Amino acid sequence: MNNPWHLYAMAALYIVAGIMHFIKPEMYMRIMPRYLPNHKTLVLLSGLAEIMLGAALLFKETRAWAIYGIMLMLTVFLLVHFYMLSGKKASAGIPKWLLIFRIPLQFVLMYWAYGYL
Repeated sequence: MNNPWHLYAMAALYIVAGIMHFIKPEMYMRIMPRYLPNHKTLVLLSGLAEIMLGAALLFKETRAWAIYGIMLMLTVFLLVHFYMLSGKKASAGIPKWLLIFRIPLQFVLMYWAYGYL
């Protein structure tokens, strides 16, 4: 495989982030919007999705599928980012400027993934 190092970095980013959903699920459940059901299940499913999509980036045969999946996943994750801006408790103690910064960061991550199509 002749892939650039930054593709491996992206794959590692999602795989590690996904593993963290299983190591520290309470951290993710704390920031789940109240209107979503079954927080723990959703946290674990999103972690599994991140691991699978990160791994799928590593193979030419599954890369396009993974890229579209990552872009969709990041779009869905915007729900959490906007929810975290809704109040002090929802922010989980993260400074507001950082919460605001995370929203355009999602689009940067989408663009980064799109670049591998």
